Amino acid sequence: MPKHKTHKGLTKRVKVTAGGKIRRKMAGAGHLMSGKSARRRRLLRNPAVLTGVMAEKMKIELGK
Repeated sequence: MPKHKTHKGLTKRVKVTAGGKIRRKMAGAGHLMSGKSARRRRLLRNPAVLTGVMAEKMKIELGK
């Protein structure tokens, strides 16, 4: 079986934690913040953590 190539776009957007979880930035935090509530803006600051099947699929794409 040939090796998988690393998905370069994904490597720029996510990080794999020591525990094997995927850390990514929250969507919708780029611009147009004035229309969002303070609570929503505060929650968008924190990274989202993916686990389970989706994280496993991403790790294959990352070559990990």
